[in-house]
Amino acid sequence: MAVAAPAAPGAAGDGGTLRQDRVDAFMERVITDAGAAVAGLCTSLGDRLGLYRAMAGAGPLTSAELAARTGLAERYVREWLAAQVAGAYVVHAVDGDTYLLPDEHAAVLADPGLPSYAAGFFTVLQALYATEDSLLEAFRTGAGIGWEEHGPALFEGTAKFFRPGYTAALVPEWLAALDGVVEKLERGGTVADVGCGFGYSTALMARAFPHSRFTGFDFHRPSVAAARRIAAEQGVADRVSFEVAGADDFPGEDFDLITFFDCLHDIGDPGAALRHAEQALADGGTCMVVEPNVSAVDEENINPVGRALTAASVAVCLPSALAQHGPRALGNHAGEQVLRDIADAAGLHRWRLAAESPVNRVYAVGR
Repeated sequence: MAVAAPAAPGAAGDGGTLRQDRVDAFMERVITDAGAAVAGLCTSLGDRLGLYRAMAGAGPLTSAELAARTGLAERYVREWLAAQVAGAYVVHAVDGDTYLLPDEHAAVLADPGLPSYAAGFFTVLQALYATEDSLLEAFRTGAGIGWEEHGPALFEGTAKFFRPGYTAALVPEWLAALDGVVEKLERGGTVADVGCGFGYSTALMARAFPHSRFTGFDFHRPSVAAARRIAAEQGVADRVSFEVAGADDFPGEDFDLITFFDCLHDIGDPGAALRHAEQALADGGTCMVVEPNVSAVDEENINPVGRALTAASVAVCLPSALAQHGPRALGNHAGEQVLRDIADAAGLHRWRLAAESPVNRVYAVGR
C-alpha cells in the first residue's frame, strides 16, 4: 500500500528537495512496521491462550470449533482469526468458513519444544511497552531501569525466546565446540551457570550429563524460584541447584565450566564478573560466553535479527546495566573485540569464537 504525502522542500541528499517516491516507500514501510507491532499483541495472545496449539495438526476449523477447543469466547476468537488471516499466519477457506494453521506455521508458533519456535519473543513485548514511561525518564536523566523493575512477562518471555535455540544447539554444537569440555562432563564435572534466569540452560546440560553437578546463579530471586520448580518438573533436581547470587560474588571454586548465557552485556561491571569467573575456574577450566549475534558496526545490523536485538538493547539490556552503576554499560552489541579486551584484562587470555547461530555467538574463554 503506497500512501501519498504532499511534497515538501528539505535536505534529502539530492539538491535539497524530497524525492516523493522515497517518501511514499518509507511511509509504506513505517505503516507495515506499525501493523506488525499491533499484530504482535495478537501473536502473543495466540501463544498464551493456546490458540496456535489448538490449531496445530487439527486441520480446518471454524471459529466456533476453535473456541470450543480452547474454552474461549467465540466472538473474540473469530476476530483474532481475522487478524491472523490478514497477517497470512492462518489460511481462510470461504467454503465452509474454516481456518487452517499450516504445519510449517505451527512449527514456529505452536510447539515450544521445537528449535523453530519463535512465539516466545512476543511475550516480552507486554513488558517492554509497559516500561515506555520509565524509559522516557531514563533517557532524560541517564538513570537505569533494573531487570527486576520489569513485569513478569519479560522474565517468562526471555526464557521462552532463548529456550528453543539452546535446546537445538547447546549440547550437540556449542559444548561440543569447546576443547575437552564434553569429556569432562561425561566423566563428572562441576558447572556454574551464571545469570541462569529460569534455568533452562542449566537443566539442558544436566539432562545430557547425569554424572556432573550444576549450579545456576542469578540475582533475580523470582527467576531462581522458577528455575527450581522447572528443574524439579524436568527430573534433574538431584544434580542441579539454584542460588541467588551476583555474577561477581557467586560462591564456589574449581568449576570445570562457567557459562554466561546472553547475560554478560547486561551486567554493570562485566570485568568484575569475568575476574570472579577466572578465580572460580579449575585448572584447565573453560568459560563459555554466549552473546547476541549483533555487530558493533551499526550498518551491519540492518537485518531482522539485528533490528530486533538492538531494539531490545535500548529497552532492556542497556538500562539494566546502567541500573547496576558499574563502570561498563555495554548494551548487547558492543562487539567481540570489546568483550575480548575485558576478558583479557580479567586474566582470561584465551579467546576463540567456537560456534555461531543466527541469534548467538559462542566464545570459548580461558586462562
